[in-house]
Amino acid sequence: MIWNRALALLLRLGVRTGQLDLTFADGSTRRFGPGGPPETGIVLHDPALPRKALLSPDLAIGEAYMDGRLTLRDNDVRSFMTFAMRNARDRWLPPPLPQLNALLKWAKSWSLWNRIGVARKNVAHHYDISPELYDLFLDETKQYTCAYFRRPDMSLEEAQAAKMAHIGGKLLLRPGLRVLDIGCGFGTLALTLARDHGVKVTGITLSEVQLAEAQRRAREAGLEGQVEFRLQDYRTVEESYDRVVSVGMMEHVGLPYLRTYFQKVADLMPQDGVALIHYIGRWSPPDTISPWFNKYIFPGAYCPTISQAMRAVEKTGLILSDLEVWRGHYERTLQEWLKRFDANIERVRQLPALCGCGAITCTGPKPALPRGIW
Repeated sequence: MIWNRALALLLRLGVRTGQLDLTFADGSTRRFGPGGPPETGIVLHDPALPRKALLSPDLAIGEAYMDGRLTLRDNDVRSFMTFAMRNARDRWLPPPLPQLNALLKWAKSWSLWNRIGVARKNVAHHYDISPELYDLFLDETKQYTCAYFRRPDMSLEEAQAAKMAHIGGKLLLRPGLRVLDIGCGFGTLALTLARDHGVKVTGITLSEVQLAEAQRRAREAGLEGQVEFRLQDYRTVEESYDRVVSVGMMEHVGLPYLRTYFQKVADLMPQDGVALIHYIGRWSPPDTISPWFNKYIFPGAYCPTISQAMRAVEKTGLILSDLEVWRGHYERTLQEWLKRFDANIERVRQLPALCGCGAITCTGPKPALPRGIW
């Protein structure tokens, strides 16, 4: 079949690290790569998959795995992802394919127009699901962002507390200052800054689930007079603040709105204001997010490079005075989340939000959860 041969040719040229055993729908098996780790095995059960994988690999492979048209050896997603990422980094394509691919990705990154109504819908897709899911892998602070492991022996709870203390110090807080928390999540950072530094905090989010929990936490902490939480887009904020903090939200802004985002941060503060922005940056050259990830996990998301973020910053009058890279800290955070997730895997399997249809309550079948990744 022509599509089988075309896929085999691409893999023969592209697999430069490890080993892939690929079984086509007709039962034939081919081996690609020089051998050794990372190793993975894939079985295609749909004869149309080679064509779809060539046209849109991330989306075709991800959806085929979800509905069972593609299976992995031992259902081991981690080995497959390690193999795919290593070879994507080292892949070679003849000219002009790299240039055309870069141009296409650049165009796609600018297509993510997170208008106010669209942004709220995108946030709801990821966050407004069964609240219990986050209880099963986050720590008690309910921080859904990178922790700060100042010591190797820190627990996740200690590292999240250390991050919030670190943020408070960098913001140069003092009693009475007004702070805006853009993308406040479940409210823990806002409440901690208010309690520990005597500041007044306004937290904004587009998630109704997060808003409800943040407001509940404020009531329980007795900080309702000091902390306010709103369901609001950052672009509609009009008040002035002494400090602006935003942790794990800029990924939802989208490349076309980076300048708008940083300009809004600048406009909200006086000349001596301080802003702290924490986001997932890209270590490689500018690229788009995976189409599968964009459709099923974070619609409208984009992780800017430092150069893209700084090009936006330099046009707003803001001055970059400090930059930290926490890559190793995020790796440790993800490891801790995975441990908790695995420990609660049976409860995770029972959650209706994981059925794949996007509804909070559903009676549809749940996909099998892979080993070593969920």
